[in-house]
Amino acid sequence: MILERFLPYRLNVLASLTSNALAQIYAERFGLTIPGWRVIVTLGQYEFRTARDIAAHGVMHKSTISRAVATLEERGLVARKPNADDRREELLELTPAGRAIYEDLAPEALAFERRLLSVLSGEEQGILSALVDKLARHARSLAPQEEGGS
Repeated sequence: MILERFLPYRLNVLASLTSNALAQIYAERFGLTIPGWRVIVTLGQYEFRTARDIAAHGVMHKSTISRAVATLEERGLVARKPNADDRREELLELTPAGRAIYEDLAPEALAFERRLLSVLSGEEQGILSALVDKLARHARSLAPQEEGGS
């Protein structure tokens, strides 16, 4: 086996390089970590979510998300409210300050995505998107499901 030709390794390297490059933007401008960024963006997109929902959505461990939420709450960017459907959990939402960061950050993240994809033609971008979706669906079917949905 040649590691540099092994698709899971190559995908991991690409994800790490991309994530680290994007992380420079939101770390420098907004003081956010990767988990913090994912919480902000998920709540910006969906408005209300539980920590469990965010962890599943971002394919991150619930404890990582819980630490990020605690930090964001201390900074006044995220607020908790009771979940009427499940009193064991709380719903999370962005505060006005958190929403302002999301509104500033989202266009920058999309501009970064455009710069990253600019080396591909429009057709290649469509093919890549379809292939990533197809591989993600299949990988989910191959991955063991954790108890508790973390």
